[in-house]
Amino acid sequence: MDSRTTPGVVLVDVDGTLVDSNYQNSLAWYRAFRRIGRVVPLWQIHRHMGMGGDQLVAALTDDDTERELGDQLRSHWSEAFEPMLGEVAPVPGATELLRACVDSGLQVVLASSGAAEHIEHYLDLLGARPWVHAWTTSADVERTKPDPSLLDVARSMTDGGPAVMVGDSPWDVEAARRAGIPAVTVLAGGYGRSELEAARPRAVVSSLVELVQRMDLITS
Repeated sequence: MDSRTTPGVVLVDVDGTLVDSNYQNSLAWYRAFRRIGRVVPLWQIHRHMGMGGDQLVAALTDDDTERELGDQLRSHWSEAFEPMLGEVAPVPGATELLRACVDSGLQVVLASSGAAEHIEHYLDLLGARPWVHAWTTSADVERTKPDPSLLDVARSMTDGGPAVMVGDSPWDVEAARRAGIPAVTVLAGGYGRSELEAARPRAVVSSLVELVQRMDLITS
């Protein structure tokens, strides 16, 4: 590979991209808000999937709610999500994509703001450990996507070289743009094609299976 033009690193989002968890996460947030007496429509919550929990509360409500109730809401979310963890399944083509990236000479880092125990669970669920160079969790940064810090940390875990992001949400694209890297998005997390295209990624593909067949979108 020509290191001057070919990415040496692929940063892959987890929730909604590799595992089909966006709707479980949305429902858990809905139940968390209900516990403090607020009803936030599920569709609005879903449209913030891909945004880290540290950013989501203020985005859905306001800064005062984040300051006064943010930690409580995140605790309620964790309690609501935990019973659903076993329902989360891999997105078709997920493990194949990781393998294809490694076969293409790329270092794979899972760029996730999820809880460490959830990422460990997903690594085993996907059988991904042989293909993943490193991964991030919520403990690695103070601010998550769309802030670029998570991607900067993920890149620091590699040997360096150009990078590309693979995700499922506009927030992934925004974080990648702010980190100075291109993004490829997949219709796996429930966002529509037009929503993803509006964020201006390098490409939008219909599935991870298609992306495996179009590795040039990552490697060129």
